This record gives sequence, C-alpha cells and structure tokens, in this order.
Amino acid sequence: MNELNGYDFEDLRPGMRARFAKTITEADILFFASASGDINAVHINEQFAQTTPFKGRIAHGMLTASIISAALAGQLPGPGTIYLGQNLRFKAPVRPGETVQAEVTVKELIHDKRRVVLATVCTVGGKVVVEGDATVMPTSCHDRVVADPACAVGEA
Repeated sequence: MNELNGYDFEDLRPGMRARFAKTITEADILFFASASGDINAVHINEQFAQTTPFKGRIAHGMLTASIISAALAGQLPGPGTIYLGQNLRFKAPVRPGETVQAEVTVKELIHDKRRVVLATVCTVGGKVVVEGDATVMPTSCHDRVVADPACAVGEA
C-alpha cells in the first residue's frame, strides 16, 4: 500500500473488489447541473419530467457514474489513482433519494504499463443501473522518488 492507504500496482490481483455507496440527493442533482452545465429539464423540472417515459425527475447519468470514481479513488486502487478511461452502459434511471452502490472489480493487470482494468457496476436496490469497465493508473512503488524496500522485486 502507498502512504495514502491506496493499493500500489504491485498489491493488486484479479478478483479484488471494493464498494462505495451514496444516496443521490436533490442538492447533488442541482449542484451537478450547475457544475456541469447540464440543465436538461428531465433532471431539474418535475413538471416536464412527468411528461417523459420516466414519469418524474431522474439523476444525471454521469452523476450516477461518478460514484464509480469515488470507489476507484477512495477504495480500489485508492488514493493516488489516475482515471484513464471508462466505458459506460446506462441500464436504468436513478431517482432523487435512491442509494447508488458502485462496485469495482480488478479484471486485468497490464504489467508493462502498470495499468489496471476494472469491471464497474452501479446498482440501486440490487438492480443494475450502470455497468462498464474502467482503465486506471494506480500508484506504483517503482515510481517513488525514494526507493521503497518493500516494493516487489522483479515486478514491472
């Protein structure tokens, strides 16, 4: 582990997993709309949203997907991780007040580049709302300025 309690590349193994959960609040939706500029009426106007197939307001898909980022940065691989890419498939809407649970699972380690591919999924009440995979660059004991004697020898 690194000094921030994140996993270094050398600590990771396929099958490792972590979860992070967050309840999506009214404030989250409004702040996300403001921060992103995405003011789509389906997210912020209940009267309009009632006329859509969703029959009410829904959270931004990217707000929901951002829970994945929290799992990656806070849990696995953890602090110091750099997000390089994400594929997403939106499967169902998330409504204000619902709790999104993100789960990330190490699928593949790319040793020559020290990259990690993780399966990513978000659920609400056991129902998949977002799924995909992420590629990240975790910290590595090989990259530290001062040699780390605990670093696995021969790993690349």
